[in-house]
Amino acid sequence: MVLQARNKHREAAPKPPQPPRVSQSPLRGAPDVGAGEPGPERAPPSPGRKGAAGRKGPRAETAAPPAGGGLGGRLAARLRWALGLRRAGRGRTWTTLLLAAFAAVLHWSHITHLFENDRHFSHLSTLEREMAFRTEMVILASWYRIYTKIMDLIGIQTKICWTVTRGEGLSPIESCEGLGDPACFYVAVIFILNGLMMALFFIYGTYLSGSRLGGLVTVLCFFFNHGECTRVMWTPPLRESFSYPFLVLQMLLVTHILRATKLYKGSLIALCISNVFFMLPWQFAQFVLLTQIASLFAVYVVGYIDICKLRKIIYIHMISLALCFVLMFGNSMLLTSYYASSLVIIWGILAMKPHFLKINVSELSLWVIQGCFWLFGTVILKYLTSKIFGIADDAHIGNLLTSKFFSYKDFDTLLYTCAAEFDFMEKETPLRYTKTLLLPVVLVVFVAIVRKVISDMWGVLAKQQTHVRKHQFDHGELVYHALQLLAYTALGILIMRLKLFLTPHMCVMASLICSRQLFGWLFCKVHPGAVVFAILAAMSIQGSANLQTQWNIVGEFSNLPQEELIEWIKYSTKPDAVFAGAMPTMASVKLSALRPIVNHPHYEDAGLRARTKIVYSMYSRKAAEEVKRELIKLKVNYYILEESWCVRRSKPGCSMPEIWDVEDPVNAGKTPLCNLLVKDSKPHFTTVFQNSVYKVLEVVKE
Repeated sequence: MVLQARNKHREAAPKPPQPPRVSQSPLRGAPDVGAGEPGPERAPPSPGRKGAAGRKGPRAETAAPPAGGGLGGRLAARLRWALGLRRAGRGRTWTTLLLAAFAAVLHWSHITHLFENDRHFSHLSTLEREMAFRTEMVILASWYRIYTKIMDLIGIQTKICWTVTRGEGLSPIESCEGLGDPACFYVAVIFILNGLMMALFFIYGTYLSGSRLGGLVTVLCFFFNHGECTRVMWTPPLRESFSYPFLVLQMLLVTHILRATKLYKGSLIALCISNVFFMLPWQFAQFVLLTQIASLFAVYVVGYIDICKLRKIIYIHMISLALCFVLMFGNSMLLTSYYASSLVIIWGILAMKPHFLKINVSELSLWVIQGCFWLFGTVILKYLTSKIFGIADDAHIGNLLTSKFFSYKDFDTLLYTCAAEFDFMEKETPLRYTKTLLLPVVLVVFVAIVRKVISDMWGVLAKQQTHVRKHQFDHGELVYHALQLLAYTALGILIMRLKLFLTPHMCVMASLICSRQLFGWLFCKVHPGAVVFAILAAMSIQGSANLQTQWNIVGEFSNLPQEELIEWIKYSTKPDAVFAGAMPTMASVKLSALRPIVNHPHYEDAGLRARTKIVYSMYSRKAAEEVKRELIKLKVNYYILEESWCVRRSKPGCSMPEIWDVEDPVNAGKTPLCNLLVKDSKPHFTTVFQNSVYKVLEVVKE
């Protein structure tokens, strides 16, 4: 209390006049370059010109943009003003945009080339194109088909055709007859979004590093490590494929907001919109945003961003979460998520800041208290809201994470962990990152940031003045990116599929090798271009080999057994006949045969998981009569049995009968029901169709 009174007295005392203060960034060691200026530190004003600190009247960036310069110039000026970006040289801006557009076209051409070579997609029939889709993307395409049928019924035209040639072959969208073809439409949309994503990556790397060389590094790192960071070649219309380009935009906006000295409504509105478009297609986006909020909170706790800025970011996330809740028809999983709980807890911590400052502890202890308050508060609030509202849709996610650290097992977690994409990151991944020099470059950047942070933190802790922060840092974007890298690394190690976020972020971090704020001491001796091109030349040795390997992949899609199955269903069963079976197969039945199904690959619904468990009991060791009784309750008419599901085993303990032994130990040791039904389906089922892969069983009703 004496220290606080002393500080207040010192602040109230008259102070001698001081020269204008220059905002000092903790990680730059140089004057602030200003919001929206990605370039290196500004040189001091020349003697004959008055600097920004000496100007009178309102600041230039708050004034409305001039009306001249043509339509394109006026639109660009309006956008810069709305987002709070300072005016850069016209030539510099257009050059950056042109290079970003070139990167977009190059990436679009690259992925269409890969997909066409792998599937020969342009020469497939409509049914074959639909069968080329798997699992969740088939459901998305089926929803689009329903939408186009509704549009046709009310007289809205959904046909549009165009042709794009590519070298000796054709692009996947060349032979589309119209938007009514869901397969072609979805492939086209994904490829366009991925092209725009690459343009954003170039702009992102340029803005973060302060140099277009940084944008070049980001783009080339992405190309050199393409087989690591995207599954677009073999599964284009995944939910995350729609979402991820908007995450790139969202993180670019967060970077700008953290760097800006003044927040503008345009930047916050753009952040809200990008949040909504990121969350809408993919429910798991909330977990990615959880890591972002946690990283930003950590940046705030150690003093790199002020409370006002973080509070506005939290409000924007809350608004976007509420909008998604409404647009997703009241999806309660969002409101009871860890993401929503974390937002509420952080908001509470910010509101209680005066009370935290009254605690007579050291600065380090205060950081630990706030971190623990956030961690335990989030978990407890999540648990309470889920219990109060009776929501268990995301319970399997908590169980999945528990199984990663402990020996916990149940039916749902084994379905996930037995799949390679949900297992731990394979050991070869860090080696592949090292061969392209992506990992070494990122480690150099990360160490440079950590050294700066440790220096800053040591200065704060060494002061030994409780409640009083001597360093008010205005820029925390580099610290945020370092923490976000740690979060993505943890996700990628725990769940291999989430390398989708790790690898691109590593490419963005690699752009900071061009940053004068981090490596200005080196660029004073060596030209930045020489350093960057030397690194890229070394990267290209393995990177070009990776590209060549991908370009050499040549294949053609063919799935005759499933085609026979779909044709039989379409012409031999009633339109209202209900089907059950493996989730991937059910998705194809829904899309191509338009038959009702009782389970599908969207596994985030508790009721759907319960139905899938009943359906998969066909591969357990239960009695046939018991399984049939449960299928009749679901009003199933036909069951599509796949013998491969009864015998295949990705690793020990991962065959379907072994998974059921964990869930149903009473029947362990008995012959699996699927093996019995493959030989003879009577008396509880009747075989009505069979080929080399599928056996359709009609449920005999009593």
